[in-house]
Amino acid sequence: MKEKSLLQELESKFPQLEGKAVIQRARRIFVDHPHDSFYEVFDFSVKNLGCTMLCTLTGIDEDVMLAVIYNLGRDDGILINLIVRVPKEAPILKSVSSYFPNAVLYERELVDLFGMKVEGLPEGYRYPLPDNWPEGQFPLRKDWKQNHDNAGKEVQSDV
Repeated sequence: MKEKSLLQELESKFPQLEGKAVIQRARRIFVDHPHDSFYEVFDFSVKNLGCTMLCTLTGIDEDVMLAVIYNLGRDDGILINLIVRVPKEAPILKSVSSYFPNAVLYERELVDLFGMKVEGLPEGYRYPLPDNWPEGQFPLRKDWKQNHDNAGKEVQSDV
């Protein structure tokens, strides 16, 4: 089973991942690890484990933490899902667009929808929210309350 050998290779290189990586099902590996080793594990996965595609990034609001799942694909169909968490009050990540240029759009979504700061993200337009969307309004955070319409104008709430 290729998944098992990939998992062993990861745990051998990064002993702190032992018990934090799991084969969810055939061709699906999930690795949950601390922020301080994330970029080393990401780099190793790309350069040594054959991850040739960034399939998507998924942001998740976990109340006091914000999580991002980096779905990395291999040519044999195996997905390695790297999960990293950052504190909600200081959600800072580094861009992975130097590895995968398509990361720029996903990282812009993290900025617009969750309020994350992505260091090294190239300058550009907002995505997916419109340019007139109010600053500090992050609609995929659990604590967000809609008080603006789709055009960015403040609306009154009867609640």
